[in-house]
Amino acid sequence: MSTLLSCENVHVNYGPVRALTGASFTLDTGRICGLIGMNGSGKSTLFKAIMGVVPMHAGSITLDGQPVGGNRGSRGKNAHHHRAGLVSYVPQSEEIDWTFPISVREVVSMGRYRNLGITRRLRAADRAAVDEALARVELTDLADRQIGALSGGQRKRAFVARAIAQGAQLLLLDEPFAGVDKRSEAMLIQVIEQLRDEGATVLVSTHDLASLRQFADEALLLRGDILMHDTPEKVLAPENLVRAFGMEVDAGASVATGAATSGTTTISSVEGKN
Repeated sequence: MSTLLSCENVHVNYGPVRALTGASFTLDTGRICGLIGMNGSGKSTLFKAIMGVVPMHAGSITLDGQPVGGNRGSRGKNAHHHRAGLVSYVPQSEEIDWTFPISVREVVSMGRYRNLGITRRLRAADRAAVDEALARVELTDLADRQIGALSGGQRKRAFVARAIAQGAQLLLLDEPFAGVDKRSEAMLIQVIEQLRDEGATVLVSTHDLASLRQFADEALLLRGDILMHDTPEKVLAPENLVRAFGMEVDAGASVATGAATSGTTTISSVEGKN
């Protein structure tokens, strides 16, 4: 296996707030890596740094050996296009007007926009990629339905399909299981595993420690910097979770975490998902 993603001593600040404080790790091709940490530990910031949409105050990130646009001195059109062809990102929530009349198929088709020629129209290969992505997440029958008419789990599957349609080598999934039903969660895990088997690399943040053991090849424990990077079994050892969360955590449960920046941290079992 070859290294696809390399983060070296990554620092990101939001004004006086230090979000990432020296995160360093590498990910090889064809791996699923779980990203674990309490709210405020820097998970979403790490994704944004990899995407090059937040500036780094120190450190470097490379994708397939090339610097991403967030590196100092590496901003520019070439870096952007290189990154766009390698990585796709599904954030925690899509800030769109759910009443806007756009279909599921049109949302998924957005993943092909960087491939469009001068006519800016989908070609046969683009339509085939969209159809395949819809089929993977079992939304073919709902492809022409307005995105706002879907359930929360179906919407999440649609945006994952958009990322799949892009054909990127690295998928960044920020809390893909949050707020989805168990059927959608199981389906998304199956899709993630299939993508891994086809050679893609997936970095997925989750608070569901129980399911992490089922699908992840490795895990990162984050609290500003990388506390540990190893197999899920080793990372989820009680003493490591105490370091990350500041209290004992049941590694076999789904957990909701409090913000790292607050004075207290609460961790509680989640009885179910909508």
